[in-house]
Order: sequence, then structure tokens, then C-alpha cells
Amino acid sequence: MKIKILFLTLALMFGLTSWAAGETMDDLKKQLEAAKQAIQALEARIQTVEAAQARPAPAPAAVAAEKEKPKGSFEVYGFAQADAIQDFKRVDPNWKDTLRPSKIPTQKGKFGEDGETLLSVKQSRFGVKSDYSTTLGLFKTKFEFDLFGVGSDAGQTTIRLRHAYGELGQVLAGQTNSLFMDIDVFPNTIDYWGPNGMVFFRNPQVRWTPFSGNTSFAVALERPGTDLSLGADPYGTNPATGSIQSYNNLPDLTAQFRHQGKWGHVQLAGILRRLGFETVGNPGSNPKGETTGWGLNLSTNIYTFGKDKILAQVVYGEGIANYMNDGGGSDVVVTNGQVTAQKLLGIVAYYDHYWSDKWSSSIGYSRTQVDNLSGQTDGSFRVGQYGSVNLLWYPWKSTMFGVEYLYGQREDKNGNTGEDHRIQFSFKYSFGKMFDL
Repeated sequence: MKIKILFLTLALMFGLTSWAAGETMDDLKKQLEAAKQAIQALEARIQTVEAAQARPAPAPAAVAAEKEKPKGSFEVYGFAQADAIQDFKRVDPNWKDTLRPSKIPTQKGKFGEDGETLLSVKQSRFGVKSDYSTTLGLFKTKFEFDLFGVGSDAGQTTIRLRHAYGELGQVLAGQTNSLFMDIDVFPNTIDYWGPNGMVFFRNPQVRWTPFSGNTSFAVALERPGTDLSLGADPYGTNPATGSIQSYNNLPDLTAQFRHQGKWGHVQLAGILRRLGFETVGNPGSNPKGETTGWGLNLSTNIYTFGKDKILAQVVYGEGIANYMNDGGGSDVVVTNGQVTAQKLLGIVAYYDHYWSDKWSSSIGYSRTQVDNLSGQTDGSFRVGQYGSVNLLWYPWKSTMFGVEYLYGQREDKNGNTGEDHRIQFSFKYSFGKMFDL
């Protein structure tokens, strides 16, 4: 509208000026037409400029976001858990906050009178993990710990490393679940240690996964270690003055093949080990010796109705006790100066049932059994049995209340048995926060 008014004003002024100059009407019409075309061109250019000005300029933050899209993420996660346990008998005091059949005494009163009330926060967990895109593939890291002391810290509430590794593309290095185990067989229970017949071992390793997806395969070199026990006359004809200890000069070799489907998964894992001992302080470190350990672990996870699932595992091998959740026995036994790998069978059979989105239960049985050698003492572990049933309530997404009944039994080589049963109440609050990198 402003352009048109300007055109009429200019035309009137131009016409009056030309009339005053005595120009003819034809000359006046030509000049007016030329002025009109010039003004129309000017109007088109002004409209273009105004349209450009009407578009909002991208905000600086939006421009920066476009240039710097997140290349990865960083997550902080964990949970706080409190356990209240009423134990109706007794176990090894260093392991009283969980039920491990191998820690049940077969001599009455060994750890005191029956009955004990326990409170623990050892299951509480904290972790951080990240992933970042690189030209060589996705780079992942994970660092995680809980408060359940083991080894020299057994019985204490202290930091226990669970995972610490980095993974770039097909290669992983650090401590995490052994390839010989299947973490998806662990049932939805609240006891910390869980089924004794399950392969469960987090181990420092270097792993290669040549292909992954619904069907995957991986191999790893893992930290070796020999859990040995001394049988009858372990020194044989050698001087009984030196100190017998484990000896390993090769890493453990593990491999895993897994197939995943909508129905669940099936996994076959294997391990090959070199297990040895030597006598420090004796000439030539004698007696000393080595033997081969091996194992196969077949496991599955089958969905039945909704989220319900069957969890099952069978493992058998020689010299694999320290890869078990509660092996009880030893990898090898030293008798008469010779080393022999101990045979072991482990089974797990559990069923996880979900009553609704807020209620669930898990029920099952597990067993570990070793073949005792003639040179072992009468009190050597032979069989461990474990069973549990629970009811868990999730009133909110991040909160869980649970009650669980547990039963365990131990049998020794000489036939002596011991048992324990307990009730555990647990409260857990989970937390987590993810950040872009």
C-alpha cells in the first residue's frame, strides 16, 4: 500500500512538472509507464527484503547444537538396599549376610547357638557407564562396585569391585562377567549370592567378539587362578618343609556362543585351563605339577506367559570350582605330591512369575556336587543344595519391598550334613541419571 501511494504521488508530481515544461501527452504517457515499471521493480525487491527479515534468525544455542550433536552418553546409576535377615541356624560368620551352602557347618554348634538376627546394607551398589562414537566404533566404559566384602575383607561392609572395563568395537579389556557364565540365568531373587550351582565369576580379561546380534560368538583370555586343597601326604617323598601354593603360567581360555530370539535365548560356553602347584622353599620347588581343567556350560532362558520365564543351566567339568557361584570344593587336590583336577556338576532350575506390574515371585532349586578323591579329608565338601521362594512388591518404579524364604544344605565326604533356613526382608531404592556427551 505504501508503494502504491508513493507511485501516485510521484506520478502526479512528475506529470505536473512535465505539463509545466510543455511536453506532449504522448511523451508524458511514456515517462509515466517507465516510472511505473521502475517502482514495481523496487516494490518486488522491498518485499524480498521484508520476507527475509520476517524469518527468525536461528538462536546461538540452536546453531551450536546443530554443529555439536551429542556423540555419546554418560550415566550414573545404582541403588540403596537394606536387608533384615532372621537366620534360624548359623553359618560361617564371615558369610552370614547371605546363604552359601558351602559355609553351613556340619558340626552342631561350630559357629554358636542356633538363631541370629542380621541387618545389612552390603548389597547397595553404585556405578557409572558411558558410550561414545569414534571412527573405530562405539567406545563403552563401565565402573561399578557394591559393599559386600570378600577375600581378606570377608564379613566387612566395604567397597567390592564388580566391573571396570573399556570396550571399543569388537575388543573388550578389563574386569567383567566371565564368558563362561550366563548372567541371564540369575533369578529375580533378593539373596545376595543366589543359586550355588550357577557359574558366576567376574574376571579380568581380554575379549574379542567377532560377530554379535541375535547370534553372537566371543572368545577371551582370562586371569588364571588355581583353588587347591591338600589331601593325604601332599608332599609325597619330598621334604615337608616348603610352602605349597598355586601356580599358573597360562591364561584361562573361554568361549561363548549365544542365540537370542523372541522366545528367549540359549547359550553354550566352554573353558580350558592349565592348573598347577609348586612348593616354595624346597629344592626345585618340588613337589610341583600341572594338570588340565575344562568345562562346558549350557544355559537357557525361556519366556512362557507375558514376562514369566524359565531359567535353567547345567555345567560340568574338571577344575572349574572357582568359576562357580558356590563351588564348595577345589579346582585341584594335591595328594602324594601329585595334582588332580576335581570333577564338578552344577545345576540351576528357577521360574520367575509376574503376578502383575507391581508383584512378582521367583521359585527354584540349585545344586553343586563334586567327586571327592580318595586322598581328601572326611570333612571335605561333597554336595551343596539351595532353594528359595519369594514375593516382591514394586509400589513405584524405583522402589521394591520383598520377602524371601531360603533353604540350604551341605554334605561332606563322610556323609555328615548340615542345613540352614532363613527369612529375608529387603527394601531397595534405585536411582539413575543420564547425560549427553
